[in-house]
This record gives sequence, structure tokens and C-alpha cells, in this order.
Amino acid sequence: MKLASILLPGGPRVVAAVGDYYVDLNATDPGLPTCIKNLLAASPAVKKAAADAAANPKAVKYASNEVKLLPPVPKPSKILCVGLNYADHAKEGGKAIPTEPVLFAKYPNTLIAHGEAIKLPKVANKVDYEAELVIVIGKRGKNIPNDASAFDYVGGYTCGHDVSARDWQFRGEEKQWTIGKTFDTFAPTGPVLVTSDELTDPHHLQVQLRLNGVTMQNSNTKEFIFQVPHMLWFLSQVVTLEPGDLIFTGTPPGVGISRNPQVLLKAGDVCEVEVQGIGILRNPVIAE
Repeated sequence: MKLASILLPGGPRVVAAVGDYYVDLNATDPGLPTCIKNLLAASPAVKKAAADAAANPKAVKYASNEVKLLPPVPKPSKILCVGLNYADHAKEGGKAIPTEPVLFAKYPNTLIAHGEAIKLPKVANKVDYEAELVIVIGKRGKNIPNDASAFDYVGGYTCGHDVSARDWQFRGEEKQWTIGKTFDTFAPTGPVLVTSDELTDPHHLQVQLRLNGVTMQNSNTKEFIFQVPHMLWFLSQVVTLEPGDLIFTGTPPGVGISRNPQVLLKAGDVCEVEVQGIGILRNPVIAE
């Protein structure tokens, strides 16, 4: 299924994206959760009922232009990120190929939905784009094995944009990665989450970013240095992963800071992140 979250008068509601409509799963079948995190963590029988509701010709549905779209997971408990996970991207930045995942975090203040504006901070002068595949956790896990069973903990995948203020990320001798990644609006996600039963191979997906219609990044997740099981194993040794947690998996080559001349985001730009099998995440850029 393709799942999304929309805002209704009663709060966020999980819906299924079907064509040009969003099916309200709980309104169609009151036994279904209203929260996407609860649906991701639900039993196979509940997920089957959700799929049946999405296909019900009498389903309660809304036209896509009638609702406010939220990030697929509006309130994740964690947003964890793996940097330098494409060999070509590490090389373009003059970095050695990492021998273990490079980690940083974002916070919920960074999350925005498809269509919402990325705000360029007044205090940042080098804001860059980074297209990414995002893993969405579906089951609580600690010390997850580094093998195929790790996929049991994946609820689905979505498109992500790891917007980065390079002048803050690389300032000082210690290189403050997290602070450069956590300005408000710096983590667009969406527009939908594709469940892992539908998107079964995350390691052969084309990942692209277009800036004002021009392709700037274009690679494939087969270029991952660390694949999904390795990332989940590495992270879950330290932190228990919970349903709805987001894991940004790294960006391909072509980022603006490494180009000559550099290409940095400016007010009026439009960014599109496209991940094969998921969709297109589009966000305008405005000044703060």
C-alpha cells in the first residue's frame, strides 16, 4: 500500500493513497488505527484489513486537492541519518570511504510535508540539497541482526530531502554536522510511504533530485556502502528503534557544495526528490 497522513479536524489521520484520492481507513473500517505508527506496528490481519478498506468501492475518500497533506509520519520519536553512504558521494567531497556508518540526527522541527516550503535561515549562507531514500521502522527492535531478518523491522520507505546548511555543518575543527542539519524545515518527507510488502527491494532504486527542473543528482541505491540490514544492525546496538522512526540512508553524488561553481539553494527554487517506486517529493524554497 501507499500510505499518507492528512490533517482532519480531529487531528492527523492515516490514509491510503489510491489514484487521485486518499482513502480514510478508519472511517471506512472503524477497527483500523487512525495513526500511521499504530498501523505500521499492527498485526498482519490488521494490515490485510487496511488493504481491503483501501480497495473497498464504498470507502470514505477525499480528493487529493481537498486535504492538507502531512509528512507520512507526522511525529516520529527519532530521525536518524547515515552520511556518506554512496561511494561516489564520499569521493566527490574528498572523503575516504567509511568503514562504518557515519551518523547524525535531525529533530521533529525539521519535518515538513510535500508542497510545504523549505525556509532558508537568515544565519545560513550555504544551504544545499540532498535527495535520500528514507527507511520507516515498523516494529520495535534492539540488536537487530545484520541479515535478511532485519527487513522484518521495516514498515516501509519514503522520499526524503536532507537539506543541509554547509556553513554550519562544517564550521570549526570538530565539524558540527547535526547543527547544520536541524534548522526548521530541513527534512521534507513524503508524499507517501510505500509499505515494505510492496517495495521489497530497497537496493535497486533510482534516486534523483531536480532543481528547477534540472537533474542534479541521479544514482541508484545499489551504490549503498551500507545496506539496510547493516544500518539497522548498527543503529539498534545503541538505540531501540520504534515504529515510525525515520532513517535517512545517505545521498548520491551531485550535491551543490561539491560542484564548480557551487550550486546553493535560493529563494524561488523548487526542489523535487524522486525515488523509484515511491513518487516525487516537491518543495519550494523561500527566505526565512
